[in-house]
Formats: sequence, C-alpha cells, structure tokens
Amino acid sequence: MQVLTATVVAHSAFLVVVTPNSHSYGGAMAVALYTVARSRGVREIAAAAGACLVVQFARSLYGETDVVVLVLGDAATTALLIGAGLGVARWEQQRAANRRLLEDRAVAEERRRIARELHDVVSHHITTMNVMSGGARSTMTQAPDSARAALITLEKSGRAALGEMRQLLGVLRSTDTPEKAPSEPQPGMDDIDRLIAQSRAAGLTVAYEEVGEPRPLPPTAGLTLYRIVQEALTNTRKHAGDARASVQVRHLPDGVTVEVLDDGAGGSPSAGLAGSGYGLTGMRERVALHDGTLETGHRPG
Repeated sequence: MQVLTATVVAHSAFLVVVTPNSHSYGGAMAVALYTVARSRGVREIAAAAGACLVVQFARSLYGETDVVVLVLGDAATTALLIGAGLGVARWEQQRAANRRLLEDRAVAEERRRIARELHDVVSHHITTMNVMSGGARSTMTQAPDSARAALITLEKSGRAALGEMRQLLGVLRSTDTPEKAPSEPQPGMDDIDRLIAQSRAAGLTVAYEEVGEPRPLPPTAGLTLYRIVQEALTNTRKHAGDARASVQVRHLPDGVTVEVLDDGAGGSPSAGLAGSGYGLTGMRERVALHDGTLETGHRPG
C-alpha cells in the first residue's frame, strides 16, 4: 500500500510540473486516498492525506485559482474521501463481526443439540440396562425364565443404544456435508408405542393413551415429543422407585400436548442412578425451539 501511495503521489507531482493546469491526476489521487483510508491505520492515512495536500498546494502555485480557495477545497475533498474510506472499513468490520457471531451461535446451538441427543440416548438405555441387569441377577436362581427375559431386554437395549450412538457419530462426522440425511430415520411420534413397550419390559408399569386425531408433524417436533416421553419415563425409573406411570398424548387443532405422570409409590430411587439435571435442561431447550411450554415437578397432594 505504501508503494501504491508513493507511486500515485510521484505521478501526480510529475503531472504538476509538466501540466500544471491539468486535472487528470485528481481521480487517481482520490482512489489512492480512499483505498488507504479503507484499509490502513491512522499513521498511513495521515501520511497519504499530507502527501496529497502537498501535491495540491504545489499545483495551486502554478494555477490561476486563488491559493486559499483551492487549498480549502482540496482539504474538504480529502476529508470527505477519508471519511468515506473509514466508514466503509467500519461497515466491513461490523459485517465480519456479525458473521463470526452467527457462526459462533450456530456452533453453540449444534453443541447443545448434540448434548441433548447424547444425554437422552445414553441416559435412557443405560438406565434400562442397569435395571434389567439387576433384575436378572436377583432372579437368576429362583426365576430363570424371568432372568432370561431380562437379559433379552438388556441385549436389545444395548443394541439400540449402539445403533443410536452410531447414528449420532455419523452426524458428527458428516460436517462437510450437512445436507446429508441420516442413514436411519430419527424416532418420532410413531415410535412412542415402542418406547412404552421397552419401559414395560424393563419392569415399569405404564398406561398409555392417545386422544384426538393425529396430524402430520415436522420431524423435529416428532423427535422432541419422543425424547420428552423418553426422558420422563427414564426419570421415573431413576427417581420414583416402584412407581406406576401414565402417558397421555393429546392431539389438538393448534398443537400437541404430552402429559407424563407417575404416582411415586413405594421404593426409593435406583441405586447409582442419581441425575445431573441435564435432562430437564435438554427438555426445556427442545420445547423452546418449537415455541412450546414445559412444566415439571411434583403434583399437589
């Protein structure tokens, strides 16, 4: 940039000597000064502006125009060019900062999405495997058929966990082709029956009711409803002991509501299955993405 500025100034000075009354060099100096103001620092801008004013002052000595008028006009033009260059530079910097901010937000949201999926997959299947392995151990001698059924459920849950983890890792590895669809469809509303069956096989008594006429839902909304039911049933097995749960899906004209309740009767939370609170956070984040509401906590009475 310094070479460009020096070249333009030298060329303009040459024209001042050879053709003092020519205005052909004004455009070149304007472009050079604007470029310096747009891309360089204060020191370079001041040097370029001073060089331009010196050249213009030297030109005024050979012309017929009043020196004061010419210098004032050149100073105003110089200030205008510098202001335009600085304004454009500031706008470009702001645009770059906004772009980085959007990229950072996208990365943060993708991390939260992956964290939600990872938590829901691991928490649900590991809880099921923990419960079933404990049940199989306690009934291995007295009720071998029950122990065998528990081990089969344990195997199925482990296989399902591996499948969902493999799918999630596939999404992570496909960052270069984000449009690529998953090799297997994500679970949705139609898979809640299977989820209820898995919970029953794991020893949880679950009543399931679906009210209203089902309507097609976006895949992300169906996945959200599925994960909410999954997390709620997982929490029931973790924290409510020998509870009985009920799941009701109500289809409304303007949306879908899901209610998961448990009576919390008897027993104590399964050993070693204390929660971290990430599940509830993930549920709230999922619901918020669809402008929904989430209510959790103990029922009165």
